[in-house]
Formats: sequence, structure tokens, C-alpha cells
Amino acid sequence: MSRIGKLPIPIPEKAKVSIDGQTVSIEGPKGSLKKSFDKSVIIELNNNVVQVTPASDSRHSRAMFGTVRSIINAMVIGVIDGYTKKLEIKGVGFRAVLKGNVLDLALGYSHPCELDIPEGIKVTIAENTKLTVEGADKQMVGQVTAEIYSFFPAEPYKGKGVHIQGKYVRRKEGKKSA
Repeated sequence: MSRIGKLPIPIPEKAKVSIDGQTVSIEGPKGSLKKSFDKSVIIELNNNVVQVTPASDSRHSRAMFGTVRSIINAMVIGVIDGYTKKLEIKGVGFRAVLKGNVLDLALGYSHPCELDIPEGIKVTIAENTKLTVEGADKQMVGQVTAEIYSFFPAEPYKGKGVHIQGKYVRRKEGKKSA
């Protein structure tokens, strides 16, 4: 059995949780999230504590109940505190501009790289090169960050490209002439 799955999820006063069968809805100051889960787990709400248990003794149920507990816990944290990822664009002429709901990136290509920002995600730009991706949904924040990063991943020789704060970029030495 999962050690993480056994842990109860305490619900703070700021959050409101409702469970309808296998669908969990959580509302808080940063927004509201709703997610449906597989029938291999049982989700119960008792005294402002959510408890997840496997529905049967099958391998799938035992594997899923720790995952479901982690997802629900991330939802609770997201609606109260939110999630943030910071990126920095490095390179001559590299910049980012927000045009309404579209992020326009100039990354040295002959064309602009454009990304539609999904609902519930907020992108802020400082100094044309520092981006902050914020939102209540942990998965969506990570997905938008990964899409921005995929346009021009940080390269190891000059360090140009999109850098995610906290992610290590291995630097390499270039060619040497004799």
C-alpha cells in the first residue's frame, strides 16, 4: 500500500470541497478546480478531511489511490496558494510580448513563436525577458511552461534560449583551435 495514499488531506478554511461520486470540486481564493477520477478508488469527505482508499485489492487500485491523493492535495494547494513557474529568455534580440491572450516570442527564428494562453493561466512579463506563469492548476502551469520551453530549449554552448528557474543546464566548452 502507498504511504502517501494513506495520509489524509486536511482542508483549510479558505477552501470549499464537494465530492459527487468520483468527481471532486474545490473552490478557493485563487479559483476553482474540478476533476473526475477512476472508480478504482473511494474518495470520502469527513470533518474537513479528504480520505482516499482503494476500492479493491487489485494492483490498479493500489497504484491509483496514492496518485489520486496527490492530485487532490495539489488541487487544494492550488486553489489556496497557486503555482508559479519562472522562466528567463537569454539571447541577443530574444524577447517576449503579451498580445491579449497570445504570448508572442521572438527567439531568433525567421517567424514569431506564438502561444495561446489557456483560461486559468496568467503570464506576466518583466524586462521583456523574464516570464512568470501562474495558475491554480499545477498540471496546466507545468504544461504552459513546457510549451514555452520547447520553442527554444536552453543550449549548452552559449546558454541561449529559454531557461526554467531551478532547472540545471549543463554548459559545455566549445571547440579549441590549435
